[in-house]
Amino acid sequence: MTAPGGPDGGWRRLDPRTVLVTATVMAGVAGGAGLPVLLGLAGSMPWWQALGWVLAGALLLVAGGTGADWLRWRRTRYRIGPQRAELRTGLVLVRRRSLARERIRTVDLTASPPLRILGLVKVRIGTGEHTGAGASTLELDPVSRPEGERLRRELLAGRSGLAAEADRDGVLSTLDPRWIRYAPVSFVAPLLGGAAVGAVMQVSQWLGVQAEVVGWVGERLRDTPLLWAAVVLGALALAAGAAGALGLWVEMWFGYRLEREPGGTLRLRRGLLTSRSLSIEERRLRGVELVEPLGVRLCGAARVDAVATGLLKDDQGRNAAHRTLLPPAPGPVAGDVVARVLREPVPPTSAALTAHPRAARSRRLRWALAAALAPVLLLVALGLSLADVLLYAAAVCGAVSVPLAVLLALDAYRGLGHTLAGDYLVARSGTVRRATVALRRGGVIGWTLKQSWFQRRAGLLTLTATTAAGDGAYPVYDADEHEILDFASRAVPGLLEPFLERPGGGDGHA
Repeated sequence: MTAPGGPDGGWRRLDPRTVLVTATVMAGVAGGAGLPVLLGLAGSMPWWQALGWVLAGALLLVAGGTGADWLRWRRTRYRIGPQRAELRTGLVLVRRRSLARERIRTVDLTASPPLRILGLVKVRIGTGEHTGAGASTLELDPVSRPEGERLRRELLAGRSGLAAEADRDGVLSTLDPRWIRYAPVSFVAPLLGGAAVGAVMQVSQWLGVQAEVVGWVGERLRDTPLLWAAVVLGALALAAGAAGALGLWVEMWFGYRLEREPGGTLRLRRGLLTSRSLSIEERRLRGVELVEPLGVRLCGAARVDAVATGLLKDDQGRNAAHRTLLPPAPGPVAGDVVARVLREPVPPTSAALTAHPRAARSRRLRWALAAALAPVLLLVALGLSLADVLLYAAAVCGAVSVPLAVLLALDAYRGLGHTLAGDYLVARSGTVRRATVALRRGGVIGWTLKQSWFQRRAGLLTLTATTAAGDGAYPVYDADEHEILDFASRAVPGLLEPFLERPGGGDGHA
């Protein structure tokens, strides 16, 4: 690499070992794709001839991918100057992108297993702006780990503006292995179970043995009633999903450590095979969100997400994985992390909330009953015209879904609430995914008032706080229309008043 200020104007190259990483990855891809191709060709030609074709194709794939990455490495340079971070790349069409250093908000380090073995990291430098086409992000893939750490420290140094005596630097939270018990009760488990069933069927189809697999399962459950067979298959799928959720949890959260660095930067490190280092400037933090999915909440646990501006998003445009500060952990632990992150003596998320009117409970009961009875009525209609067995299915569905829907509706109503806790606006809602947000009042940049015809008849109103951080909007559902307007006026004085009608100088209404 060329040293800063050298003859190349301070431009640096990526680490040349990127070519070795690409060759390794391409060899793995070629091996994974070559095995089923070899099995398919072996049925129509001698095995040695099939092996020769597969090896030739694999060699071509590895050589092509490695050569392309070597060209990318040769033509890529980056430079960190006093004012801008710059990246230059391209063979025929040269692209040059730059970010103003004062606009840089995140410098995140990620290392997949091949990168970790070689001591390399991928560095993503971002402004947090959503300008499209990656224009707000520079990606250095890869550099050495010491170089990545140097870039992170240099680009984030002295950005918070917090007083040194108030930093309270140090470790805020570390991994407790006992938290793994919350992994099987998350929503990931059933999703992974369904994915496992689909994978078994797909692989058996590739190998031409799908009929044999289905026949083997049918033979084992031949004397089992249909309902119990479905229960057994569902339990097996859930068991597979739970095992997958445990493995995923270990991969994501192994080595978890949340700390506050000098200068007021929150740094999160985690990952077993793929290591991740995420940084959040505290001056970009607008609050936190305490998230309690149903299964996790029944176990008395919750996770903590950051509500911050300038967080990088993943390749699918989501940033949920990049804002989680604490995996599902016991409630007291989550509350302690909230207080430590926000520098508060007690967590704002534990403040007593203002209950919502009973009309909000009635709305949730009506929604829940409508959702539960719709499939029952459909089964009844089909049963009257097709088969009586569908009527029995409708009875079973109604006996299960209606009480469950009522319980969830009542729980959703009990979870509703809002309040002001010091510098924070606190709002809670949801049942399947209950979320309590503590949003800094200074981070609210606007209000959205929504009132349907049914809400107007019931005297309810939904108030949404708009912010530049996190999800961008945090609603307070079905609150009393008069109380919630006063709440908004007290939360951010002067923001709502110009839009209130005050006939005769009296109290205003939206």
